[in-house]
Amino acid sequence: MEITTAMIKELREKTGAGILDCKSALTEADGSLEEAEKSLRKKGLAAAAKKAGRVAAEGLVGYACDGATAALVELNCETDFVAKTDEFKAARTALAAWVAGEASFGDAVEGNAEALRAMKAPATLAGSTGSITEWLQAATAKTGENTQLRRFARIVAGEGNALALYAHPGDKTVVVVETKGCDAELGRDLAMQVAAMTPLYAVREDVPAKAIADEREIAKAKAVAAGKPEAVAEKMVEGMIGKWYGEVVLVDQTFVKDDPKKVSQVIAERGGKDAGVVRFVRYKVGEGVEKKQTDLAAEVAELTK
Repeated sequence: MEITTAMIKELREKTGAGILDCKSALTEADGSLEEAEKSLRKKGLAAAAKKAGRVAAEGLVGYACDGATAALVELNCETDFVAKTDEFKAARTALAAWVAGEASFGDAVEGNAEALRAMKAPATLAGSTGSITEWLQAATAKTGENTQLRRFARIVAGEGNALALYAHPGDKTVVVVETKGCDAELGRDLAMQVAAMTPLYAVREDVPAKAIADEREIAKAKAVAAGKPEAVAEKMVEGMIGKWYGEVVLVDQTFVKDDPKKVSQVIAERGGKDAGVVRFVRYKVGEGVEKKQTDLAAEVAELTK
């Protein structure tokens, strides 16, 4: 029997399984939608698709860095229990190594995760036979938890620059910093600073004009509300802007390993004549993902009604 696009579409809408899986199931079932759906459910693909809607805010960051090229991959699941398994750890490591070695990605601080998921899974990814999306579906079916590849970055150092990486114990927060004129130890210290103090920008020049204007407007409103004369209010605004820079700009922050000093001062003392920070990428697992708050007792009570 001929397997039509309409049949594949209908089965896909009913099960959420991949196009190729639907076509294969329909072929095996001689065009019977009912039998094809049953086949997919037996294989766990349909179940995996349903779980894909559940929040996956746990997981690990996979990383690779050789000083010139680095990669970060956030692989998510639903619980820390799955994230700590050897299979999960190996998967995020394999994915990061593959991204780092895949020159076609170029320099991509914000990689196209959707395009990556559609690509053929690397041979180093255990159990991979098709695309990365298909591997994620299989992993979801196997663990019973929604498994997702949320984002990735590939960073290529500019000429004469170097990359340093810091992975906080547990691999939930990982940072890559690109520097110029800094040795490996200073680079790692700067990456650790980013991990601990969460700056938004490397240097003041990176701060968008709108962000500065908004902050200045807020500071001025505070000064006016305090009833200060205009001349005094202006000084207050500049002081508040300076304090804000000290929170959001890496080089303006207080250095965590030497409190009295600013990061810029440490770079000047320990780095070369033209030493500085070019940029950084910071990944924290689940950051920005809205976690569903659950009441376990209420759920158990509901189930026992």
